Amino acid sequence: MSVRPNSKKKIRRGIWIVVILGLAVLGYAFREQVQQLPIGCGAKAKILCDGLFLSGRDEAVLLAEDLGFHPLFKLLKPRVDLDKKTVSVSFLGMGFFGKTAVFLGPLGSVILNGVSEEEVRSWKAGIPAPEPADPEAIAWPTGDLDATAPIPETFDRARLEAAVDRVFAETNPDHALRTRALLVVHDGKLIVERYGSGIARGTRLISWSVAKTVTSALVGILVGEGKLALREPAPVPEWRDPADPRRAITLEHLLRMSPGLEWNEAYAENPVSDVNRMLFTKGDMAAFAANMKLLAPPGTRWEYSTGTTQILSRIIRQAIGDRSAYWSFPRTALFNRIGMRSATIDCDATGTFVLGAQVYATARDFARFGFLYLNDGVWEGERVLPEGWVEFTVTPAPAAKDGCYGAQCWLNRGAAGDPAKRLLPGLPEDMFSAEGYQGQAVAVLPTQKLVVVRLGMTYDDNWGMGDFLKDLVASVR
Repeated sequence: MSVRPNSKKKIRRGIWIVVILGLAVLGYAFREQVQQLPIGCGAKAKILCDGLFLSGRDEAVLLAEDLGFHPLFKLLKPRVDLDKKTVSVSFLGMGFFGKTAVFLGPLGSVILNGVSEEEVRSWKAGIPAPEPADPEAIAWPTGDLDATAPIPETFDRARLEAAVDRVFAETNPDHALRTRALLVVHDGKLIVERYGSGIARGTRLISWSVAKTVTSALVGILVGEGKLALREPAPVPEWRDPADPRRAITLEHLLRMSPGLEWNEAYAENPVSDVNRMLFTKGDMAAFAANMKLLAPPGTRWEYSTGTTQILSRIIRQAIGDRSAYWSFPRTALFNRIGMRSATIDCDATGTFVLGAQVYATARDFARFGFLYLNDGVWEGERVLPEGWVEFTVTPAPAAKDGCYGAQCWLNRGAAGDPAKRLLPGLPEDMFSAEGYQGQAVAVLPTQKLVVVRLGMTYDDNWGMGDFLKDLVASVR
C-alpha cells in the first residue's frame, strides 16, 4: 500500500516539528551551555587570530595551552585562512554560533560582531612606524643595545637564580605554570631575562588586564594636556540625560573602579559573565558597559570591571575626535616615546581599542612600561606622564578594601597600621602592579628599584608571584 504525497509531506512536517521541539527542550534544559557557545566561538577565534598572526605562534600549542582551560573549546572547530588572516569558529564546524576574527596588522584583530569583513578591511589606520627604527643601535632602555647586565654582587645570586628556576619548573601535572617570560630590571639594568619553550625575545604576548594601567597612562596624558578633567561628569553619551543618576559618575570614579555600576567580572569559572559577553560577542563594547544600571552612588562601591576600562577607552577616543588620530595616539603619546615598539592593541567592531584586556607586546616592552612608572613617568630625562600622575595612580581608591587598588592599578598598601592585610603580606607597602588574567604581571617595587615582568598561561592565576617577589627582595644583600 503506497503513501500519498500529501501524507508524506505531513509526515516530514511532523518529524521536523518533533525535531524542533526536541531541540527547543534541549536548548532550554542546557540554556547555560547554549549561552556559552557564541562566547566560546568569539574567544577561540580572537585568541587564535592574535596568536597566529600577531604573536607568530604554533596553532597546535595555542589550541592545547591558550585554549585548553575550558572543555567547551574542543567542540568549537576553527577554520584558519592563512592568506586572508582570518579565523572562523563555529560549533562542531557546522556554522552554528559562528564568530570570525580578522587580523588588521597595526590594529590587531577584531571580531566581526555586527560589522562586515569588507568594512573593517577598509579602515585606514595610518599609525606611525614603531620607534626606534633600529633598536639594536640604541642603548637600553629605549633600545636593545647592551640591554642585559650581570646580576650585581649586591644580590645573593644563588638565591635569585633558584627563585627564577621555580617560576619555570613544572613540578605539578595538575597545576601547570606555563611561564613564558620572566624579566627583572634593577636600577635600570636588565639583570634577569628568561623565556619558556617556543617563546623568543621578540614574541608579542597578551597583557589581559595589565592593559588597564596602560589605559590609565593614556588618560593621564590627556588630563595633562587639559583634554580631560578628573572630577567633572564623565563624557558618556548614555548618561547625558540630566535626570540619569549615572551622570554623577566622574572620570576619577571610572579610573578608580568606583562608578557604582552593575558588573560581573568572571572568566572560565562563570563563562556567561558580563566581561566575557562584552569581549567576545559585543560590537560596541563601551556601549554595552555604559548601559549597565547603577547599583550604588558613584564613589561608594568598588567593583573590578573590564567594562569600566572600556568606557575609558571610548572617552579617550572622544577626547581626540579624529579616528585616525585616536588610532595613532597610543604610539605617538606613549609607546614610541619609551621604545615600546612591539605594542599592539586590538579593536572592537567600532574601532575602539580594547584597552581593558587586549594589549600585545614583548616582555621587554612591558618592562619598559613598568620602568616608566618606577621613574615617576619620566623617560631618560623627558616627562612622559604628567607630574603627579604616578602618585595619583598609586593613591588608594577610597572605596577599595584595605588600600588594594588605585587608578587602574593594584596596590599593596593594606589597612592603615595593619600590614597583615596587604594583598601580598611581607612585601613592601609601596609596591604596585599591573596584573592580568592567567598570571600576567608587571610589578614595581620603588624602594628596591625593581621592576618584574612575568607573562604566562597559568589557568588559576597562581604562578607564585608573592613567593617569587619575596625571594627577590630577600636576595638583595
